[in-house]
Amino acid sequence: MQNLTESTVEAAAISWFKDLAYGVAYAPHLAPGEIATERSSFADIVLVSRLRDAIARLNPTIPRDAFEEALGKVLRHDAPTLVANNRTFHRMLRDGVPVEYRRDDGSIAGDHVRLVDFDNPDANDWLAVNQFTVIEGQNNRRPDIVVFVNGLPLGILELKIPEDTDKWFGAAFNQIQTYKQEIPSLLHYNEVTVISDGLEARIGSLTANQEWFKV
Repeated sequence: MQNLTESTVEAAAISWFKDLAYGVAYAPHLAPGEIATERSSFADIVLVSRLRDAIARLNPTIPRDAFEEALGKVLRHDAPTLVANNRTFHRMLRDGVPVEYRRDDGSIAGDHVRLVDFDNPDANDWLAVNQFTVIEGQNNRRPDIVVFVNGLPLGILELKIPEDTDKWFGAAFNQIQTYKQEIPSLLHYNEVTVISDGLEARIGSLTANQEWFKV
């Protein structure tokens, strides 16, 4: 127990994701300028190529212009607060992104573009990325693990070393609050937050206080 570090806990978590058949990646390998890059800058939150591929795959009858419109809506944050932006995204994730397009006969069709296949989880692209650096304004933060589904950062894991429960839990919870203040763009997409010491884990929502993070 005394030899455990946050890096050890993080490596164990990444190994568990592998066991669950997630793709895994070390974020610096995806960084701008790298051979395997999936980001044009550290301000990029969504893995756009993965999301574009998923939209095309899950919506085969939707014209390309319409799914590009949907992509634009997902990437745009028009609301004045983090919670409002998160709520808007949650509706799009749950219900699909509303779009319109012109049919061959000239009439206008309305439809919803699916971002995730809820009926067939295996149809989605699951990826756990550790040490995902985000730069927003003057702030530079690096959550321990970000979980992407179809390129969307839906989950964040903040990890601490095993010690007194109140101490590690409070430190991890406070770190999440820092992310909300300093890199809110990442949290626009957040559906679940997990904090853990590798032995115990607690789960909460974007707006949950400490009392609502449950084992």
